[in-house]
Formats: sequence, C-alpha cells, structure tokens
Amino acid sequence: MRIHFIAIGGAAMHNLAIAVAGKKGYIVTGSDDEIFDPARSRLEQHGLLPSEAGWHAERITKDIDAVILGMHAREDNPELARARELGIKIYSFPEYLYEQTKNKTRIVVGGSHGKTTTTAMILHVMQQLGIEADYMVGAQIEGFDNMVRLSDTARYAVFEGDEYLTSALDRRSKFHLYKPHTAILTGIEWDHINVFPTFDEYVGTFRQFVNLIEGNGSFIYFDGDDNLCKIAGNARTDIKLKPYNTPPYTIENGIWHVEGHALRVFGQHNLQNLTAARLALDTIGVDKEQFYNAIASFHGASNRLELVAENKAIGAVAYKDFAHAPSKLRATINAVREEYADKHLIACMELHTFSSLDARFLPQYRGTMSRADIAFVYFNPVVIEHKRLQPLTAKEVREAFGTDNVEVFTDSVELQKALQTLDYKNAALLMMSSGTFDGIDIPGFEKQLIGASN
Repeated sequence: MRIHFIAIGGAAMHNLAIAVAGKKGYIVTGSDDEIFDPARSRLEQHGLLPSEAGWHAERITKDIDAVILGMHAREDNPELARARELGIKIYSFPEYLYEQTKNKTRIVVGGSHGKTTTTAMILHVMQQLGIEADYMVGAQIEGFDNMVRLSDTARYAVFEGDEYLTSALDRRSKFHLYKPHTAILTGIEWDHINVFPTFDEYVGTFRQFVNLIEGNGSFIYFDGDDNLCKIAGNARTDIKLKPYNTPPYTIENGIWHVEGHALRVFGQHNLQNLTAARLALDTIGVDKEQFYNAIASFHGASNRLELVAENKAIGAVAYKDFAHAPSKLRATINAVREEYADKHLIACMELHTFSSLDARFLPQYRGTMSRADIAFVYFNPVVIEHKRLQPLTAKEVREAFGTDNVEVFTDSVELQKALQTLDYKNAALLMMSSGTFDGIDIPGFEKQLIGASN
C-alpha cells in the first residue's frame, strides 16, 4: 500500500504519516511548502521528510493507492489536481481515521475547551489498565510515542474531535466524520469566527455532531452549559444521555482529592474533564475504582497547564498553557488562582488566532483575566495585517478585556522587558498562547524570570 500526504508537515498530518508508515507493507511519501519543528525533526527521524519543499505534481503517480489531504493544502494545489486527474482515492485526515476504525468502538471528545486533556485522560487510563486503543490526540502525552496510532488489533478508537473544517474539498467539521459510539462535549463557547460567523452557526455544528452518534450510543455532556442541555433535550431517543458537572472535591496541602483519591491535576475544569473521561470509560466496562486508581498518575498533556519551573527558595512557580480562546483563558486562570490562592498571579497571553484578532470577536474576552493580579495581553499588528483583518489598537483590546488589571503590548521585546521588571517572590507565572509570542522560548524565559535552575 502506497500513500502520499499532501501537507505532511501539519501537527496532526505528520503524526498520522508516522503512524501509517509504521504499518506493515505501507510506503509513505509526502509534500509541503514549509515544515517547522517539531514536525520537521520527527519526519526526518522516521525517514519521511520530503527531499525539497514545495508542491510537485510529478510526485503523484499511478502506483499511489491513496492521497491524504491536509487542511493546509488549498483547492488549487497542483498535487491534488494531479491526483484527481488520475482518479486516485483522496481522503481527508478525519476520513482516513474513520476508514481505519469503522469496525471499532469509537469514543470521540469534542467541545470548545478541554477536549485534548479529556482525551489524554481516557488514553492514560486505558494504557494503565492494559486496554489497547487506536487514537488521535492533539498534544504529546507521557508514555505515548506518537499522537496518532492505528492498528489491526485494537477494539477501541479514541479521537479528539475538532469542529474546524475538514479540508479544502470538504467544508464539514472534522468531528462529523467520526460517527462516535460514545460522544463527549465539554462545553460550547464561540470560536473560529472565520468559519462560523454567528454563534448560532457554531452551536449548530455541535448539534449535528450529536445527531451523528451511532444507534444506541451515549452522549456525555457538561450540564452547566445551557446550549449543551438544549442539544441533549432534543437528541434522538435512542441516545443514552449522561450529564456531568464538577464532582465534590477537597484540597489538602495543595493536593486535590475526589472521592478520597489524590490527583496530580488541579482546577475545577480538570475535575470536569476527569468526570467526562470516567463516564466514557464506564461505557466500555471500566469501573469507578479502576478509573481512579489509574488516573492518579496522570499529570496532564503537553502545553496544557504544564508546570515549567519552580523556585522553592522564593516560592515561585511557572506554567505554560495552550489557552487562547476566551473559555480556555478563563478556565486556566481560575484553576491557577484556586490552586495558588496565596500567590501573586501574573498572567500573560497572546492573541494569535484568527478569531482572537477579529474586532467582532474581541468582546468575548471581557472579564476573562479578572482574577489575575497582573494581566499582560500581547498581539502583533503585522499578524493582523497578514490575516487581512481590521487593524486593532492596544486601547481597543484593553477595553474589550474590560478590567483594570490588563495591560496590552504590541512589541514582543517590550513585553519581555515588562515581565523582567516584576517581582516573582511568592508568585505564580502563567504564559498562555497557541503561538510563541513571536519567537520567545517560553519555558526558558519563564525559568529565567523566576530564577529556576530546573
């Protein structure tokens, strides 16, 4: 079997390429116009890095069995045109995942926030219990070599379900293609304004996802979300409804406990994710005691409320997080505030995505950083120009966040200087972005700020 990846350098695509290349008898090739680390290094390590950048129609030959098309590739891609001309089967990333797991029991985790962590929790417990699973998850997890696994032997498949578009040829949300037996939705807060220009349209894609649950399947949903409750109330009668919320918990010496079990994660949002994961695993026969014993060793997915450094001498801690959407930002800040109630909370975030830099969307951030003692917000006006969006001013952004603790920066160097002037004694530092604040080595910079050696 020979498979060619168009846009092989994507975060999900390069992991799928590595997974497919590992299957017996499969030959994998790929192309992309630019590939950055860590994808570049990982593809090179597995012998899959294209010999040169760019799109080359001559690479598409009749002996290719299938092409997998990444979201980064446009509809006029010359390799795609050649594949269509030759009549080669073309899959999108989610189409191929479904094709490889259509005879397995599928658990799919969706929602505007928390889906990566919830998926990681499910996979961690399955690994601890020796339950084999195929999977796709949006971040690196300790104990897993790759973010995608496909096998001929697993009975189960666990997918993180993204609501963004499938490919240039398919405008459906990715998670519409997975047809879950068990579906989780963690919450709905407007995102991807370039695809869903109204909140109603955004809610609609989640409603359709629930309608695609397999017959007699389960819908697990956070019942603190009014929109999810409405979707559940109108779900098909053959779908089993399993609502959840924050479980009772205690905090002892900074350690969070649920039902007498100590955890390595913290924050109410993480406890909600944990409960969703437990209910999903219950549908395949994992009981509550097995779950809590296994989850006790889970301490998070990469870049999701990840402890970067600690300086015990001055009582400082530093975290990084992928948070960029309003709901993620609020949940992450609230979690750190509750865990470190006695510390000075310094929160710094970057507006980096299409939605976050859109003037129409900015009001969604109102009050999201109110619980931080110091709140820095950064955006690069050049990025706004590249995305062909309406220009923003620092004043507009500050007013959109709506609290006096927010200071806005448009120069990464000035942001770094401001952070370097702060006192980190008894402080919790939190840096949040889906980018890099224009090239900052976030872990290294945070360690420098709090004077940590680890």
